[in-house]
Amino acid sequence: MRPLMNALDLTVDEINELIDLAEKFIQEPTRFSEVCRGKKLATCFYEPSTRTRLSFESAMMNLGGQVLGFSSADSSSAAKGESVSDTIRVISSYADICAMRHPKEGAPLVASLHSQIPVINAGDGGHNHPTQTLTDLLTIKNLKGRLDHLTIGLCGDLKFGRTVHSLIGAMVRYPGVRFVMISPDELRIPDYLRKDTLDAGGIEYKEVNVLEDVLPELDLLYMTRVQRERFFNEEDYIRLKDSFILDRKKMKLAPKDMLVLHPLPRVNEIATDVDDDPRAVYFKQAQYGVYIRMALIMTLLEVIPEC
Repeated sequence: MRPLMNALDLTVDEINELIDLAEKFIQEPTRFSEVCRGKKLATCFYEPSTRTRLSFESAMMNLGGQVLGFSSADSSSAAKGESVSDTIRVISSYADICAMRHPKEGAPLVASLHSQIPVINAGDGGHNHPTQTLTDLLTIKNLKGRLDHLTIGLCGDLKFGRTVHSLIGAMVRYPGVRFVMISPDELRIPDYLRKDTLDAGGIEYKEVNVLEDVLPELDLLYMTRVQRERFFNEEDYIRLKDSFILDRKKMKLAPKDMLVLHPLPRVNEIATDVDDDPRAVYFKQAQYGVYIRMALIMTLLEVIPEC
């Protein structure tokens, strides 16, 4: 039984195997539609989610399995004061695998230490979101054809954005990857990530404040929203939330083969007039999230048949 707390828990070879399996679903979505028959996925979401929770549920049902769970802490025994460790002990007797989202960093890890079933971290505070990272890697690999030798622009909330932190940690393991960090000074990447991951690994990167200046050099642009829930006061949020907005005019500056990714939900950081641009792949990215979670569930449950 193996949990998944961080995308870095997986080796590069394991990630590539998951991507290869997920790409089979992209080509043939109903493949392996019975491999999880009789299996149950528990979705334990202590904070709101649309894409992550529903994509996990869709993934399990696509594999022939069943789903049970809760969508907020208020609708679970957490509202009565039950601990995460007690909750997972009980759920272990109801389900075969669990996806957990929690506002407290490290809560899914605590659950995994007391669980009798595999636990997948579906997001813990501002810490990790490994299945979003796997979704991003699948999207890049499938649409760009490679995960190496790419210039990746990361734009928006780089301080609190767990998707950005996880993606940086995963992509630095591939050769020739270069980052362009685009954010207000107040929302730059944390010092620990800059020093321990980028500087320590000799990764090429630069930090800028103007999106338009760097668009022509990007292979990928990863947009993020400025998250109200990660701010300590409303005044700072209102001041910064509209700092960087991608629109059709700015897209004219970008290469014809640049891809625009976004973990969603968006607020207004990508104008709707970008949606029809073939380089805008964030809704396809959300669909790919189902396929990579199918591959992950199959792998953790060890139900992959001979292909």
